[in-house]
Amino acid sequence: MRAMILDAPGGLDRIRLADIEDARAPAANELRVRMKASCVNYHDYGVASGRAPTEDGRILLADGAGIVEAVGSGVTEFFPGDAVLTCIFPQWRSGPPQVSDFSQTPGDGVHGVACETFTASAGLFTRVPRGYSMTEAATVTTAGVTAWRALLVNGPLKAGETVLVQGSGGVSLYALQIANALGAKVIATSSSPDKLARLRALGADHVINYRENPEWGRLAYEWTGGKGVDHIIDVGGPATLAQSIEAVKIGGHIAMIGLLGGMEATIPMIPMFAKQIRLQGCLNGSWQDQADLVGFLATHGIKPVLDRSFRLEELADAFRYEESGLHFGKIVIEI
Repeated sequence: MRAMILDAPGGLDRIRLADIEDARAPAANELRVRMKASCVNYHDYGVASGRAPTEDGRILLADGAGIVEAVGSGVTEFFPGDAVLTCIFPQWRSGPPQVSDFSQTPGDGVHGVACETFTASAGLFTRVPRGYSMTEAATVTTAGVTAWRALLVNGPLKAGETVLVQGSGGVSLYALQIANALGAKVIATSSSPDKLARLRALGADHVINYRENPEWGRLAYEWTGGKGVDHIIDVGGPATLAQSIEAVKIGGHIAMIGLLGGMEATIPMIPMFAKQIRLQGCLNGSWQDQADLVGFLATHGIKPVLDRSFRLEELADAFRYEESGLHFGKIVIEI
């Protein structure tokens, strides 16, 4: 089969298309899946770029949607022909956080889904949201589950509350749509007037250009009538945390889900104490979180925002496009 593998020590110029042995037949409690689509995420980029080292010859990508070809003995929840999704942490079935690394995550600690066939434990998979195409489904695993965990589990978000999302990446757009579906108000930030207009069209109640307004946290706080924002999806880390703290309400929740601004941050401690803020890291979610989200998306008719599609052999180009920051929504890979 064809697969996109990474030669050590990593780097986009070390991604290559290889002809490798087809995925094996499923053993007990396993599925063999014909992969149809994937997408690129910043974690995948970290592995591909060499920033997060992995083994030589690693098959890349974590998020995968496909069709079950065969099931091993003992599998009762899936059948040949079912549409399925991979999950990020198969060992984390439900409940409070139970993982702190990617040792069992496809495309990082184990081989990923940038290939034509894939065999793994049935516990790695959930069903696909009803009515989703394969490319749409492939965006759920990282972006969708992270937004769901941050807002619905860690929040928990309630109708009438306010959510602030940063930028137009996959997590932020899923968070915007989930918040809208639950009756929350959404503030969105971007440096692009065009993207701000699209965020508004997608359902944002208020938008702020952070390049024109460096003190955007104060503007967001004022827009809430001086109450402050209930939940903030922070993707910038060091670049955005101070303004997130400015924007959030007393006793509010900041979900730290990204590190686009670097790896270390200086935290303004006085407002952290004074506002009694809950700053919580969110490293994706459990298998159950993904299963719950799949049902929610179908029930509420939410569809992901897709930006651009690349063929499997164009994976390095997809990462370069991600680097550019020009995308609005998810960059998908058709297999």
